[in-house]
Amino acid sequence: MVMEFTPSLVACMITSGNHSHDMIRRSGECVINLPTTKLTDTVVRIGNCSGEKVDKFAEFELTALDADEVAAPLIGECHANFECRIHDDALVDRYNVFIFEVVRAHVAPRPKHPETLHYTGDGVFVVAGKAISRRSLFRPGMP
Repeated sequence: MVMEFTPSLVACMITSGNHSHDMIRRSGECVINLPTTKLTDTVVRIGNCSGEKVDKFAEFELTALDADEVAAPLIGECHANFECRIHDDALVDRYNVFIFEVVRAHVAPRPKHPETLHYTGDGVFVVAGKAISRRSLFRPGMP
């Protein structure tokens, strides 16, 4: 969830039972990778195993790329990668909600409006990608 534009803050709920939760708590950083529909089946398989027991990059033939600002790797096959550091951890213990600052963003130039996956729960995804412009109505700085 986008929380703020400057600084760029996002919130992400990561259950305490996930290996990623502990890794992020210890390191204070992560990369949020944004896949497209091309990776749908891979995303499901990745979510059905633990990185504590499986090298997901090797198992799913993903390309680990070095990040510029954090130690966690980018996934080369994803449309976008957001390097993040924990900005506020006040909600982690109670709700498993991390508030991250995006310290570096990498976005593929094409397609301009990719079909990206958004998990809604229970094995169901929503696909985004259709752009609707209302720039003629947009007024920057208005409440």
